[in-house]
Amino acid sequence: MSELLSEETRGPLLDPLFEAGWAMVEGRDAIVKTYRFADFADAFGWMARAALWAEKWNHHPEWQNTYNRVTVTLTTHDVGGLGTLDAKLARKMDGLFEAA
Repeated sequence: MSELLSEETRGPLLDPLFEAGWAMVEGRDAIVKTYRFADFADAFGWMARAALWAEKWNHHPEWQNTYNRVTVTLTTHDVGGLGTLDAKLARKMDGLFEAA
């Protein structure tokens, strides 16, 4: 179960994500990032790998795929904003992207 990020934990968990290209979503307690791939097959393959982790952790992203781009928005609806699983899944997605 995820919990809402406290003011004390937001900096240590989110600052490295912001440095890696994540950004806050205007008007929501959520983060967003767009990944760019060589082509559709690479983008879709990355989504499939990320989906396995999302399913394993029972934490599913909001995402959109257009050809070689995947835009991901993370928030935890159960806690009403950014939770610990959002930071964990964002780090995992970044790692999968680096390995792609």
